[in-house]
Amino acid sequence: MTVSAQTPAHPGPGLPSPEPTWRAWPRRWPRWAPHATAVWGVGYAAVQVVWAAAGTTVPWSPHVAYASGVQLALAALALLAAGACLATPRPLARRGRVAVAAVLAVAIPVFAMGMASLPAYVVTLASLSGVESATGFAHVLLNTVGLALLLLVGLSHRRRLRGRCPRCGAGHTGDGSGPLAHPPASVASRRTRVQVYLLMSGLLPWAVVKTIWTLGGDALSVTAEKWREENAGGSGAAKALASVGVDVTVLAALAGIFLLLGLMYPWGQVFPRWTLLLTGRRVPRLLPLLPAWLSAIGLSVYGVVLVIYAPLSATGVLPRIKPDGAFTSSAGITWMVLFGGLAFGGLGFGLIAAARSYAARTRPVCAIAATDAAPGD
Repeated sequence: MTVSAQTPAHPGPGLPSPEPTWRAWPRRWPRWAPHATAVWGVGYAAVQVVWAAAGTTVPWSPHVAYASGVQLALAALALLAAGACLATPRPLARRGRVAVAAVLAVAIPVFAMGMASLPAYVVTLASLSGVESATGFAHVLLNTVGLALLLLVGLSHRRRLRGRCPRCGAGHTGDGSGPLAHPPASVASRRTRVQVYLLMSGLLPWAVVKTIWTLGGDALSVTAEKWREENAGGSGAAKALASVGVDVTVLAALAGIFLLLGLMYPWGQVFPRWTLLLTGRRVPRLLPLLPAWLSAIGLSVYGVVLVIYAPLSATGVLPRIKPDGAFTSSAGITWMVLFGGLAFGGLGFGLIAAARSYAARTRPVCAIAATDAAPGD
């Protein structure tokens, strides 16, 4: 069913009245997202060109920085993405649709890789340890904003091409700027819950080893004394947590588990009693979805790399990992790399599975949509 360009003058019997403009603005994102993405693209390109011209060091990893040629290529891609996004609301011929799809298909993975280290920066900031590179952090934030906007534009564009409402994905009349109808709170399917819990179990070996070290034990060729020496320069908060046997990264993993549980159970959709003043109110969908999606991308990619690298290194296919820091044996650090991959990958893929379920279970539809209309995605 094609979405009409006209909006009924009155909402009709039994339907809520239109919302004030200031409240409806966030829900009109299919209209403004292409323009916001274009603004981001121009700004992103300008920053990359300035950094490249000035020779500014922008780290891609702790030991690798972006080359100036790569920065200029990213600037060009951002401008192409800006132009493609501006074209999405317009009727396009077949060539135009193919060109837009090609640009988005390239831009989204590229900028997703550019923000993959966001979880590491968040953990560093949460532990009050400071930021190692201001330009690196700024680059990650720019990629994060761009990725979020590109995903919004891509989603609305896909729905338009299918003749659906670009905001809710249902087939109905109107321009999709009216109030939304939200589904009741629900629990994730049994299959999703089992999958997520299995993925969460990947955290156990890594968390156990970290806890042993913080409690004063030795493991994987690392002594408690060496561990304390390596972390002597940490923040006061990190040291205070370590004094009671809690590693700051394990605490961050527990926050990830809390997010996973919220995505699977009703208290992640309606604020529970222990939230006091918010009790009974609906949880904004983006409140858990944004941190889930943004964290999942970096964690899953990083986890896969570590899980593949550790056994290849142990079997000699790749160079063996040399002892570093507190580690005194190659075997010990290799096991820890594997444990880290299982932990980060498990948490990342668990967030993907839980967030997909949450997004599907909580997706609202425009209030004017027919009661039997199903979302198109």
